[in-house]
Amino acid sequence: MKIVGLTGGIATGKSSVSRHLSACGVPVIDCDQLARQVVEPGTPGLRALVDAFGPEILQQPSGALDRAKLGAIIFADEGKRHILNRITHPAIRRAILAKVIDYWLRGEPLVVVDAPLLIEAGLHKLCNEVVVVYCPDDVQLQRLMKRDNMPQADAEARMRAQKPMDEKLRLATRVLDNTGSLQDLFRQADALLVKMRPPAWRTWAWRIGPPVVLLAILVPIIYALARIAVAVVDARGWI
Repeated sequence: MKIVGLTGGIATGKSSVSRHLSACGVPVIDCDQLARQVVEPGTPGLRALVDAFGPEILQQPSGALDRAKLGAIIFADEGKRHILNRITHPAIRRAILAKVIDYWLRGEPLVVVDAPLLIEAGLHKLCNEVVVVYCPDDVQLQRLMKRDNMPQADAEARMRAQKPMDEKLRLATRVLDNTGSLQDLFRQADALLVKMRPPAWRTWAWRIGPPVVLLAILVPIIYALARIAVAVVDARGWI
């Protein structure tokens, strides 16, 4: 199975590409969604965050994480941002792995891992391709301010909190330029999808692969259990 990492800077258009690929029938693992799941009420992740940042990061009376309050803390302090990453990234990686295995068992030939922190979390090392959605810094800043109705200083702080785009571009195997319109971005995504989709023969090989692997694992186990059963029956003289 081919694993494609999709990333970009905040407000560069990564989520638009992700939704477009999903609408085209491509399995997409949404790491933002997984990040919310691993800190839901009652999870070890949320308890670890409360221990690290205090109960004021919780909404009352629900006890759910107040993401705005936590965001204000971590975007103002790089050290605290690293603490957050140390708590959440291992749980997110485990959740991604579980999703990848699930799609592999279904015989999917291609899966996209949509992760804003794909590079920062080291997830790009697990991917066959790294697609970066890019736009110039000034365009990114204006889009972020407009999208979130955010003051310029706050928007700049959010952008600084992420790895510089130049570093992401150096690790990219494919780049989507979102300087223009969404329609242009989607045309680039469609063309890229044609290039990334495996040929038909490989698709069928991947779909056959999981059952073959499972069969190869199960047959020796069944054989061993059968031999044990025969030995027990023989030892007890049941036949």
